[in-house]
Amino acid sequence: MEIRLLPDPILREVCEPVTLFDAELDDFVAEMLAVMYAAPGRGLAAPQVGVNARIFVMDATWKSGDPDPIVFVNPVILSSSDALAVNDEGCLSIPDRTCRIARPAQVTLRWQALDGEQLERDFTGFAAACVQHENDHLNGVLCIDYPEAK
Repeated sequence: MEIRLLPDPILREVCEPVTLFDAELDDFVAEMLAVMYAAPGRGLAAPQVGVNARIFVMDATWKSGDPDPIVFVNPVILSSSDALAVNDEGCLSIPDRTCRIARPAQVTLRWQALDGEQLERDFTGFAAACVQHENDHLNGVLCIDYPEAK
Protein backbone atom coordinates (compact mmCIF):
# COMPACT_ATOMS: atom_id res chain seq x y z
CA MET A 1 0.00 0.00 0.00
CA GLU A 2 1.53 3.29 -1.12
CA ILE A 3 0.45 6.85 -0.40
CA ARG A 4 -0.77 8.54 -3.56
CA LEU A 5 0.68 11.97 -4.26
CA LEU A 6 -0.79 14.99 -5.97
CA PRO A 7 -1.64 15.12 -8.92
CA ASP A 8 -2.95 11.53 -8.75
CA PRO A 9 -6.56 11.84 -10.01
CA ILE A 10 -8.02 9.61 -7.26
CA LEU A 11 -7.31 12.43 -4.81
CA ARG A 12 -9.99 14.49 -6.58
CA GLU A 13 -12.70 11.81 -6.67
CA VAL A 14 -15.80 11.77 -4.49
CA CYS A 15 -15.64 8.43 -2.70
CA GLU A 16 -18.33 5.76 -2.64
CA PRO A 17 -20.05 4.62 0.58
CA VAL A 18 -18.91 1.40 2.21
CA THR A 19 -21.65 -1.24 2.21
CA LEU A 20 -19.78 -4.42 3.17
CA PHE A 21 -18.45 -4.76 6.73
CA ASP A 22 -16.28 -7.87 6.67
CA ALA A 23 -12.81 -9.26 7.37
CA GLU A 24 -11.49 -7.69 4.17
CA LEU A 25 -12.49 -4.24 5.49
CA ASP A 26 -10.81 -5.03 8.83
CA ASP A 27 -7.59 -6.00 7.02
CA PHE A 28 -7.68 -2.91 4.81
CA VAL A 29 -8.09 -0.59 7.81
CA ALA A 30 -5.30 -2.34 9.73
CA GLU A 31 -2.99 -1.74 6.77
CA MET A 32 -4.11 1.90 6.51
CA LEU A 33 -3.23 2.44 10.17
CA ALA A 34 0.19 0.86 9.69
CA VAL A 35 0.86 3.13 6.69
CA MET A 36 -0.35 6.21 8.61
CA TYR A 37 1.90 5.54 11.60
CA ALA A 38 4.90 4.73 9.37
CA ALA A 39 4.48 7.91 7.30
CA PRO A 40 4.33 9.32 10.13
CA GLY A 41 0.92 10.96 9.93
CA ARG A 42 -2.06 11.59 12.16
CA GLY A 43 -4.73 10.78 9.59
CA LEU A 44 -5.10 8.90 6.33
CA ALA A 45 -8.05 8.58 3.97
CA ALA A 46 -8.76 5.66 1.63
CA PRO A 47 -8.23 7.66 -1.59
CA GLN A 48 -4.74 8.51 -0.36
CA VAL A 49 -3.89 4.83 -0.75
CA GLY A 50 -5.75 4.46 -4.05
CA VAL A 51 -9.13 3.21 -2.83
CA ASN A 52 -12.39 4.99 -3.65
CA ALA A 53 -14.22 4.36 -0.37
CA ARG A 54 -15.59 6.59 2.39
CA ILE A 55 -13.08 5.54 5.06
CA PHE A 56 -10.44 7.37 7.01
CA VAL A 57 -8.32 6.60 10.03
CA MET A 58 -7.02 9.07 12.57
CA ASP A 59 -4.90 9.24 15.68
CA ALA A 60 -4.66 12.92 16.57
CA THR A 61 -2.60 12.47 19.74
CA TRP A 62 -0.19 9.56 19.20
CA LYS A 63 2.82 11.78 18.60
CA SER A 64 2.47 13.26 22.09
CA GLY A 65 0.92 10.32 23.97
CA ASP A 66 -0.26 6.76 23.68
CA PRO A 67 -1.76 5.59 20.38
CA ASP A 68 -5.54 6.04 20.22
CA PRO A 69 -6.60 5.21 16.65
CA ILE A 70 -10.14 5.80 15.42
CA VAL A 71 -11.62 4.29 12.26
CA PHE A 72 -14.31 6.28 10.46
CA VAL A 73 -16.50 4.53 7.89
CA ASN A 74 -19.08 6.58 5.96
CA PRO A 75 -18.52 9.73 8.07
CA VAL A 76 -20.87 12.70 7.94
CA ILE A 77 -20.30 16.07 9.59
CA LEU A 78 -23.61 16.85 11.29
CA SER A 79 -22.77 20.30 12.62
CA SER A 80 -19.89 22.70 13.06
CA SER A 81 -19.27 25.71 15.24
CA ASP A 82 -19.31 29.28 14.02
CA ALA A 83 -16.06 29.83 15.91
CA LEU A 84 -12.98 29.14 13.80
CA ALA A 85 -9.54 27.83 14.69
CA VAL A 86 -6.45 28.33 12.55
CA ASN A 87 -4.04 25.41 12.14
CA ASP A 88 -1.04 24.60 10.00
CA GLU A 89 -2.02 21.41 8.21
CA GLY A 90 0.23 18.97 6.46
CA CYS A 91 -0.93 16.28 4.07
CA LEU A 92 0.76 12.96 3.34
CA SER A 93 -0.31 13.31 -0.31
CA ILE A 94 1.32 16.75 -0.60
CA PRO A 95 4.73 16.28 1.03
CA ASP A 96 6.91 19.18 2.18
CA ARG A 97 4.04 21.68 2.20
CA THR A 98 1.77 22.99 4.91
CA CYS A 99 -1.40 25.01 4.57
CA ARG A 100 -2.60 27.51 7.17
CA ILE A 101 -6.36 26.97 7.29
CA ALA A 102 -9.23 28.38 9.34
CA ARG A 103 -11.79 25.67 10.06
CA PRO A 104 -14.66 25.33 12.52
CA ALA A 105 -13.22 24.83 16.01
CA GLN A 106 -15.77 22.14 16.86
CA VAL A 107 -17.58 19.57 14.72
CA THR A 108 -20.07 16.82 15.43
CA LEU A 109 -19.43 13.74 13.33
CA ARG A 110 -21.52 10.61 12.74
CA TRP A 111 -19.86 7.52 11.29
CA GLN A 112 -19.90 3.75 11.33
CA ALA A 113 -17.45 1.52 13.15
CA LEU A 114 -15.89 -1.54 11.51
CA ASP A 115 -18.86 -3.64 12.65
CA GLY A 116 -21.33 -1.18 11.08
CA GLU A 117 -22.43 0.35 14.40
CA GLN A 118 -23.43 4.03 14.16
CA LEU A 119 -21.34 6.34 16.33
CA GLU A 120 -21.50 10.07 17.00
CA ARG A 121 -19.04 12.37 18.74
CA ASP A 122 -17.97 15.98 19.08
CA PHE A 123 -14.40 16.87 18.17
CA THR A 124 -12.51 19.99 19.21
CA GLY A 125 -9.00 21.34 18.91
CA PHE A 126 -6.54 19.60 16.62
CA ALA A 127 -8.81 16.54 16.38
CA ALA A 128 -11.57 18.71 14.86
CA ALA A 129 -9.17 20.01 12.21
CA CYS A 130 -7.92 16.49 11.49
CA VAL A 131 -11.44 15.07 11.13
CA GLN A 132 -12.36 17.85 8.69
CA HIS A 133 -9.12 17.45 6.71
CA GLU A 134 -9.59 13.69 6.31
CA ASN A 135 -13.30 14.00 5.56
CA ASP A 136 -12.43 16.50 2.81
CA HIS A 137 -10.33 13.78 1.15
CA LEU A 138 -13.47 11.67 0.79
CA ASN A 139 -15.01 14.49 -1.24
CA GLY A 140 -12.01 15.17 -3.48
CA VAL A 141 -11.05 18.32 -1.57
CA LEU A 142 -7.47 19.04 -0.55
CA CYS A 143 -6.06 21.50 1.97
CA ILE A 144 -4.52 23.50 -0.89
CA ASP A 145 -8.07 24.30 -2.05
CA TYR A 146 -8.64 26.60 0.94
CA PRO A 147 -7.44 30.20 1.15
CA GLU A 148 -4.44 30.76 3.41
CA ALA A 149 -5.56 32.01 6.82
CA LYS A 150 -3.85 34.96 8.44
